[in-house]
Amino acid sequence: MTRLKTHHEHHVTGRLGWLRAAVLGANDGVLSTSSLIIGVASAGGNANSILNAGVSGLVAGAMSMAAGEYVSVSSQADSENADLARERKELHDDAVGELAELTNIYVSRGLNRRLAIEVATSLMAHDPLGAHARDELGLSTATAAQPVQAALSSAAAFAVGAIVPVGIALIAPAHLLVASVSIASLVFLAILGAVGARVGGAPTGIAAIRVTFWGAFAMAVTAGIGALFGTRV
Repeated sequence: MTRLKTHHEHHVTGRLGWLRAAVLGANDGVLSTSSLIIGVASAGGNANSILNAGVSGLVAGAMSMAAGEYVSVSSQADSENADLARERKELHDDAVGELAELTNIYVSRGLNRRLAIEVATSLMAHDPLGAHARDELGLSTATAAQPVQAALSSAAAFAVGAIVPVGIALIAPAHLLVASVSIASLVFLAILGAVGARVGGAPTGIAAIRVTFWGAFAMAVTAGIGALFGTRV
């Protein structure tokens, strides 16, 4: 009897939730904090006010990202739990009907009816809720909503992204501060855009150009507003 060799595969599916939150959080951290620093600098702020604005933006933004992500993903988790509770009740009230439903799902995916009945019966005997959650609802442990993980990764990512413009503002000469923060932030945004695209399997070049363009646009608008208000003070 021939034994099939087992092999180990590494998939990123289970990490997609926090990877997405981390990339978006870092992107937001770079863009919002650099724009804030550039706006204050363009308005004629001194070194202390610029640094205070950057650090305040870092802390406030990280907390905001954590809260927003937690609330959003918690809502998703509530919906998933409600679907599972409904499915659990249906399995209890009408097991035969649920078996037929699972069988039809497998038939629609290409199995002949006899084999579909065998597969559905076997899976229902082993883990009926898990089978319906996976094949009817599209839910799995790998992709389940995790609010705390999403919140922490978003806050940490935002802080990491925000550290870039804050660090540059801390060491750059006053007359080069705006240019230094802008260039460093745009380079980092391009890298994040490429990473985010790679995670999602999209073209990296287009993503990097897109995020860099809109990042530059946001910084330019903020700088213009800062300069406009600075002349009125």
